[in-house]
Amino acid sequence: ISKNRTADVPIVGHVKEIIPDLVAELATDPEALPDLADWWAVLRRLQDTYPMGWTETEDGLLAPQEVISRLSALSGPEATYVAGVGQHQMWASQFVAYERPRQWLNSAGLGTMGFAVPAAMGAQVGEPDRVVWAIDGDGCFQMTNQELATCVINRIPIKIAVINNSSLGMVRQWQTLFYDGRYSNTDLNTGHDTARVPDFVKLADAYGAAGLRCDRREDLDDTIRQALAIDDRPVIVDFVVSRDAMVWPMVPAGVSNDAIQVARGMTPDWDQED
Repeated sequence: ISKNRTADVPIVGHVKEIIPDLVAELATDPEALPDLADWWAVLRRLQDTYPMGWTETEDGLLAPQEVISRLSALSGPEATYVAGVGQHQMWASQFVAYERPRQWLNSAGLGTMGFAVPAAMGAQVGEPDRVVWAIDGDGCFQMTNQELATCVINRIPIKIAVINNSSLGMVRQWQTLFYDGRYSNTDLNTGHDTARVPDFVKLADAYGAAGLRCDRREDLDDTIRQALAIDDRPVIVDFVVSRDAMVWPMVPAGVSNDAIQVARGMTPDWDQED
């Protein structure tokens, strides 16, 4: 309670019991609900002014935003998506087309790295006929990838999209933007060649899961379709993406949300009257 923002009315209790009570209370006085029309207009204006997108990578690797966008387009509106914590989490929130309740599961501001795989397992067991994607980073995935054993043994056919930039991407982005590129403990590779550690396709094979890799844009859709066709065991797809891709917008540390950046060094010119 009040970890990130001070609560006007802090409530401690089980959400399963509290939310129905709150909904029932609001229903007794419909006029108490705020009129959000003006706020929605502001949000739509911001979305039109700063639409989501990405630039082509300079290293020839996949753009993570495009990977997730195509994942959404090919999997359809009935799929469920779970994310870990980091850049991939933000991109998943931005580039998946969500169309129904409980389609998007993540730990939000709690920042629970390793959340994606076990949460996807629960989602798959709860709704066995749905496609369930765990969108994870290569750092996050290594915190709970041992649960692949449970998935294989119990035939829980989750699909894991590893957005593999060979680094702890969100921390690396901060080091790029605010620490003059002084990288410390964020690279997840050997440091002296191009090897990425571990080899996720070999890891999948070791567990008895399916393993696929994609590092070329022209193979992206076909690789996703291959993963969607596998429904008898878990599948890991190693999407090799550029480590220089960044999440936008973002708020630097120690400043108000008004200082949000929509691109490197670019802050909106806020109309203060709004």
